[in-house]
Amino acid sequence: MDVRRVLVIGATSGIGQAIALAFAKEGALVVATGATRVEVNKATHSQSSIEIQYNELDVRDGTQVIDFVKSLGDLDVVVNCAGIIQRGAELDPEAFAKTLDINLNGTMRVCAAAREGLKNRKGCIINTASMLSFFGGGLVPGYSASKGGVAQLTKSLAIAYADDGIRVNAIAPGWIATPLTQALQDDPARAAPILMRTPMKRWGQPEDVAGPVLFLASQQAAFITGVILPIDGGYLIS
Repeated sequence: MDVRRVLVIGATSGIGQAIALAFAKEGALVVATGATRVEVNKATHSQSSIEIQYNELDVRDGTQVIDFVKSLGDLDVVVNCAGIIQRGAELDPEAFAKTLDINLNGTMRVCAAAREGLKNRKGCIINTASMLSFFGGGLVPGYSASKGGVAQLTKSLAIAYADDGIRVNAIAPGWIATPLTQALQDDPARAAPILMRTPMKRWGQPEDVAGPVLFLASQQAAFITGVILPIDGGYLIS
């Protein structure tokens, strides 16, 4: 049986790492990336029993992205999870621009670089949108704008890449217990309204997101493209 080749961008912790582990447990050949050597080393040493190849990659560097992705050859799945949030600071245009460059432009750079390799395998892309693809965020205008952009980028690339046999979808996680949301989890005054609005009354876990990604990357989802799938315990509808 042919082994699936999977690339997960931004997979040294949180949702990205859970996704990389889920694919590896299914027997896929998984290449994962982190933004810094420190992140990569930490992730490599924390995964002793599952084979994942970790690499350093700065998604802001277009040449580096092209060279790295092309070096992997043909791919079955690309998952874009690299992201940054700078609460409060994003009201400054420079911080705003940095957030967009990583979250939105970085996603596009990876998609474009992987297109040919995915075409050869009739593969698929799963991007990471957010609840803030649908809502505004007063302290995080850069994050909100970038995730709104990821949603529209996903729909646009689903159309553009369809003739290549490439499906393009996105997940939109709600409030997931990761390092990115640790400050909110640790603050009862901020966590309480989140849990009150979430019908399932709990924080999501990274593994709650990994399962839907596996589905979107499977043959069971062969006629699904351009979808932004909320994974939020019902937050969006409440």
